[in-house]
Amino acid sequence: MREIKLLLVDDEQDFVETLAERLRLRDFGSTVALDGETALSIVEEGVPDVMLLDIMMPGINGLEVLERVKQNYPGVQVIIVTGHGGEKEKTQAMQLGAFAYMTKPVDFETLIITVMAAYEQVGAEP
Repeated sequence: MREIKLLLVDDEQDFVETLAERLRLRDFGSTVALDGETALSIVEEGVPDVMLLDIMMPGINGLEVLERVKQNYPGVQVIIVTGHGGEKEKTQAMQLGAFAYMTKPVDFETLIITVMAAYEQVGAEP
């Protein structure tokens, strides 16, 4: 099995870098973006399989990033991982095509299972 290409997008630098390191230890190729604009640039350069995406970020928020990514790269599976969302944001994210919606703090093993399930869907959508 090839390495899963993950893009982690969160403005909480310590959180996202720690998460990326933990994922790399599990052989997940993890790239980090600290804002939505950077995330969109990274996606244009090399489309990830799965994206872990925060909602509340400066500049372009996560829901807008989700919408743009799903419009241009519908096969990318996006998992929302946020500490600042409620039912309204969850509903909106799922309507925009998010694979899953998780709230911080996230159980790491549950996150791994969710990433693997999302990866199984890569390319399955039109």
